[in-house]
Amino acid sequence: MSSPLPRLRADLDFMPSPVEQNPGLLIRDSFRYSDSVLIIPPPLVQCLSCFDGQQTQLDLRALLVEILGDLQVGDLEDQLIDVLTRSGFLDDDTFLVMKAQREREFAESTTRLPTHAGSAYPADSEELGKTMLEWMGPNTSAANGDNLIGIAAPHVSPAGGYESYRAAYGLLGPKYRERTFVVLGTSHYGAGERFGLTRKPYVTPWGASRTNVALVDELTRQAPDAVAMEDYCHAVEHSIEFQVLFLQSIFGPDISVLPILCGSYAQSIYRGGKPESNDHVNRFLGSLGEIAAREGDRLLWVLGIDMAHMGRRYGDEFEALANENEMLAVGGRDRERMDRMAAGDAAGFWDLVQQNHDDLKWCGSSPVYTFLKVMPKARGSIEKYEQWNIDAQSVVSFAGMSFR
Repeated sequence: MSSPLPRLRADLDFMPSPVEQNPGLLIRDSFRYSDSVLIIPPPLVQCLSCFDGQQTQLDLRALLVEILGDLQVGDLEDQLIDVLTRSGFLDDDTFLVMKAQREREFAESTTRLPTHAGSAYPADSEELGKTMLEWMGPNTSAANGDNLIGIAAPHVSPAGGYESYRAAYGLLGPKYRERTFVVLGTSHYGAGERFGLTRKPYVTPWGASRTNVALVDELTRQAPDAVAMEDYCHAVEHSIEFQVLFLQSIFGPDISVLPILCGSYAQSIYRGGKPESNDHVNRFLGSLGEIAAREGDRLLWVLGIDMAHMGRRYGDEFEALANENEMLAVGGRDRERMDRMAAGDAAGFWDLVQQNHDDLKWCGSSPVYTFLKVMPKARGSIEKYEQWNIDAQSVVSFAGMSFR
């Protein structure tokens, strides 16, 4: 009897191909264990269902014969299995070797390298400076953000969200240069009730930042069961990288950063209760709150958050168009949540997130809730709100906000 085919990895990204002349299903590795990107042609997409850990190569062959109406499918069958294997997209020994190698490379590295340089922003420092000037406008030496304790900015591609980035970061003048920037980023891939920490300095084409290792170590000592130390998610996550990039554009590379990736609090969203009903989360929030109270204005908080994710790419049945049709109602619900943020109302904000198990799919609710619990006296202002068509059928919303 033929052995089952390996299971297709559950942590891959799937989306419609953005290449008009090459339609199909695009597959890529969200964790970047593999650098491969595949586009599966439309007739073959249903063949991926055979890679479920139960069906065999004979089942795949039978499906190919049915789809193509041709008994001679052996070469195509072998090619599909081979390309998925070599790409590291199957849960097999090839993937485990890739995974171990990438995680070892990150663990042994002394820095956190710029994963998105050359794609989301230029890898050349001089070109990056010109691009940042286009995104941010003139320098911020006259920035008028007085008495700030924090800002919220997107983590969407800066090319799509630069106006909201500018609205937040444009408030930061030279007087904030010596702060430690506590960057609360969305952990897209980490465990729901865990906080990813690293001692590695974030590097951009402009140079290395400084991680406040003393605060990292304090959090690790005080709440060890809530912490994923040297979390590999830092190696691939953009929600903090983009914030470091914008901070360096204002203050230069040598900034002090406390980078914290916040898990999704999925247990609370789907099972009820507040995130801090988890003892480990509660201890971490308490420890971070003690640091906030002690350090005071030696810190400045930066939230790297996107908001609603709507449309076909995100599993909705409708085609989403920014600021039109269904997205008008989404905008109203976004503003309800932002109003709770601005009021410092952590409980009210989380009640809105829990409705319908967060059907808005906010990509940033956990950093927001973390900040509101740790800084309960913070009061916010909405500086800019936007909706952006990330593709023709899908929309991401985001904003720039300030907190005092």
